[in-house]
Formats: sequence, C-alpha cells, structure tokens
Amino acid sequence: MRWINSTDHYNSLSITLHWLMLVLIVAAYSTIELRELFSKGSDPRDTLKSFHFMLGMSVFFLVWLRLAFRFMGTAPAITPEPNKHQQKAAEFMHIALYALMIVTPLLGWLLLSSVGKPVPFFGLEIPSLIGESKTLKPIFKELHELMGTAGYFLIGLHAAAGLFHHYVQRDNTMLRMLPKKD
Repeated sequence: MRWINSTDHYNSLSITLHWLMLVLIVAAYSTIELRELFSKGSDPRDTLKSFHFMLGMSVFFLVWLRLAFRFMGTAPAITPEPNKHQQKAAEFMHIALYALMIVTPLLGWLLLSSVGKPVPFFGLEIPSLIGESKTLKPIFKELHELMGTAGYFLIGLHAAAGLFHHYVQRDNTMLRMLPKKD
C-alpha cells in the first residue's frame, strides 16, 4: 500500500477514502430518500433515519482524515495540463465538495441537537452541540436540506468533470484516483 502520492497517482489511502466517501454519501442520500416509503413513526422509517445520521457523521469524521492527506503531499500532476480556467474550476469544486462534507453533517448534528435528540453513531451517542431550540430548528433543517440538494449537483458535476477529462480531454485526471495496477 502506497502512503505517498506519486507524480501521476494518488496514494492508496487517499484513493480508498475518496471512493469510501462516495459510498457513504450515496448511502446517506439513499436512506433519507427511502424513508419516505414508510409511514412516520414506523420502525423501518426510524431505522433508515438512524442510518442516515450515522452515515452522515461517518462522512464528517472521515473528511478530516481526507483533508489531512490532501495537505500532507502534493497532488499528482494532470497530463496534459489543463488550462487555467479548468484549474480554477477544479479548485473551486474541491472546496465546495469539502464544504459539503463538513457543513452538511454539522448542520444535521445541530438539527438533532436543537430538537433534543442524541445523534446515534454505531452503538454510541454523540453529545448534543447545543440545547433544544424551537427557534433554531427550522433554520438548521432548511440549511441542511439546502446543502443536501446542492450536494446532488456538486457530486454530479464532479463526476461529469471526471468523465469529461477522461473521455473528451483524454488526460489522466480520473486515472489518478483509480486503483493502480501494479
């Protein structure tokens, strides 16, 4: 397992975390969407909501590890090098995605705290960040849902950009984040 980025490829842990985060985010979105299939107060709905909370908090905790690895080394070069506009767009997109992975779960945590509910985390309970607040609850709820909606677009754009670079630009942008065949 490689722990350091090479000149043309991300390290194994960064690649694993990237794809694990995608799976966790897709699962978090899926659980909250699928809960609508069940009536309010039913066990399946409550179970899906609990999984949504746990998956969201997993994203929140793991994003800090991703950020640490991102700042510990230099990113592998893109060959051929994209133009300056694409580089700035990619930089903005990465900032937006990291903000999504930090702010959205944090807002969910604040939302649950504002209604006095503990945040379940695989058999543990994460403490509340704030006390109950009927005033803050609708604000956190609206912001959390807004970030969730924005996430659909950001993740879709990120995937589309990777495919564009791979199939149209024909550079190594996407290949840098795929497991390397040694």
